[in-house]
Amino acid sequence: MHGRMITVRYSGPDWSLSGLVFRLAVNALGLLLASAIVPGVDVGDWQSLVAGAALLALVNAILKPIATVASCCLIVLTFGLFLIVLNAAMLALTAWLSGQLGLNLDVEGPWSAVGGAIVISLVALAANVWLGSMRAGRGRGARS
Repeated sequence: MHGRMITVRYSGPDWSLSGLVFRLAVNALGLLLASAIVPGVDVGDWQSLVAGAALLALVNAILKPIATVASCCLIVLTFGLFLIVLNAAMLALTAWLSGQLGLNLDVEGPWSAVGGAIVISLVALAANVWLGSMRAGRGRGARS
């Protein structure tokens, strides 16, 4: 009896134009849903939504890896739950930067940031699962 081997491949983030547009759309959808569901997360207009989504992508691409490495002990100690705090901090920082730039993106407190971060993370998770299933379906050949 032979066992089956599972191979996991991680190719890193997709820096192509379609990958960047996909991430921008996912961030925008996450911000839109967070503003509709979470009290204290407010997006004023569509321009602020698009600019806020782009700003959130930049903050997540530049600062989140540094914060994750700096807090790796807390992440391990809390079995990954500290990542919610990091995501909330990234959302709060995005809202603060948006205010400095004159955008209408507001997060009113730490609990609103946590709720918004959870909603945005769930939207990103669903989008990545969907994209993964699309890629897996496309990559299958005719096997018998």
